[in-house]
Amino acid sequence: MKDDILGFWFSDGPDGYRRAWFMRDDSFDAEIRERFGTLVRPAREGRMDDWADTPEGALALLLVLDQFPRNLHRGTPDAFASDAHAREVARASVLERQHDLRLTPTQRVFFYLPFEHGEAMADQNLSVALFEGLRDHPAHAASGGTIDYAWRHWEVIRRFGRFPHRNATLGRESTEAERAYLAQPGAGF
Repeated sequence: MKDDILGFWFSDGPDGYRRAWFMRDDSFDAEIRERFGTLVRPAREGRMDDWADTPEGALALLLVLDQFPRNLHRGTPDAFASDAHAREVARASVLERQHDLRLTPTQRVFFYLPFEHGEAMADQNLSVALFEGLRDHPAHAASGGTIDYAWRHWEVIRRFGRFPHRNATLGRESTEAERAYLAQPGAGF
């Protein structure tokens, strides 16, 4: 199953780039749902943590925990329900095992995104530091500037302490400053 996930996600090769990763694509989401939708819950519950023993397995697990929920559960709290576990897996994979360094720079992006998705400043600091390590690699340009997005996420957390664009989905009341921010063109991610 791990190989199926990686083959699907990196269908253009381990250093390829797919626009569907970072934009809404209903057919892409439908394929994830059909092929891998049943994996999210057991992964979130820790029943697939043994996958993190290898770099490739950790990458597949992080896709299931961090990326697939965003595709499968857009606009619902379940889109973020696996985030804490994704950060735990990413932290062990990157800081303890250094699995990320055994894979391509494009694949590394998916080890670092769980930190970018976190609402704690420490996660944002780690995200920016890790993404800065990719600055000189062609994958940075091919992905549309992952470092720039990391810094944008960092700035929102520095300013608000959370992602205001998640407030409605998570049932949180927005502050006046957050409402003003969200009214700006291009606010949110």
